Order: sequence, then C-alpha cells, then structure tokens
Amino acid sequence: MTPAWNRLGATASSPFKRSFLRGLIILDRSSYYAILVAMGMMTLLVSAQVFSRYVLSSSIDSADELSRLFFVWAIFLAIPHGIKVGIHVGIDALVTHFPEFLQRRLAQLMSWVGAAMMAALFWISIGAVASKWQEMMPTLPVTAALFYIAVLVCAAHSCLHLVAQALGLEPLPSAPERHGGTPS
Repeated sequence: MTPAWNRLGATASSPFKRSFLRGLIILDRSSYYAILVAMGMMTLLVSAQVFSRYVLSSSIDSADELSRLFFVWAIFLAIPHGIKVGIHVGIDALVTHFPEFLQRRLAQLMSWVGAAMMAALFWISIGAVASKWQEMMPTLPVTAALFYIAVLVCAAHSCLHLVAQALGLEPLPSAPERHGGTPS
C-alpha cells in the first residue's frame, strides 16, 4: 500500500468515506496516466504531421482530427485534478472578509452546488453522447461522440471531487509517489 492509502485512516472516519477515497485515488491515478498518454499521443501526432508535411511533402489525413481529440481528452481529464486542489477561477474579494467558520461553511455549500451542477452536466452529456453516437468523424471510422464522452467523464470525476470537498475530505495527490516518498 502506498502512503496515500495509509493516510486514509486519519482522513476518513467511516468505512464508506475510506472506500470513497480509495476509489477516488484509483480514478485519479488512472486519469493521471490517461492524461500522460493523451498528451504524448498528441505531441507525436503533431510532430509526425510537421515532419510529413515539410520533409516528405505529404500529409497525414487524420492527424488534425486525432490531435484535437487527444487535446480535448487531456484537458477534460485534467479539469477534475484542478478542482481537487482549488486551481479554478474564483472571486473571493467579499468572502475573505467573512469569519473563518462562515468561509468554511460557504465553501462547503459551494462544493455541494458545484457537485449538483456537475451531476446535471453528466446527465446532459449522456444525451449529447447518445445524439452524436451515429455521427462519424470525417477522416476516421469512429464516432464523433468521443468528444462528448470526455465531457461526460470530466463531469463525473469533477462531481466526485466536489462531493469529497463538501464532506471535508482532504485532496489526495494525482500523481504516483516518487521513490523518495514525496508526491510529484
């Protein structure tokens, strides 16, 4: 077990919360590696396209579409990691003047509101995926719904992190721990 797993005993008081956090750790790590793969594939495709155009004087037909798909997936997979640690746009000019207790309660309320909005986005995304499923990409024999599936996954993952924040569970690292024991 990793140190992140070991910290769950101190973080989550109930078995449900510990299980919830364990599942979130697995989801975060899977997402982390998927982001790495998507960014790597996007970089390789764009590099191959540039090489093909300028050195071989030809073009890879699906390179633009595939690199755009990998970019969209990388971005939407990364959004929940930003939500988890609070790296999102927020205006706190008024809130910082509130007492500490009220700030915490307001943050908890906003986490629940955000989770509800992500749940609504998830539900709407199901309809978008269903309506685009029959549509094919112009240069590839795959469904155009792949772009919308990224939104669906992002909404579900973000909702889980917002619920964890609302429950007062600490954010856990996304990246696997290094051999030295510090998160990357």
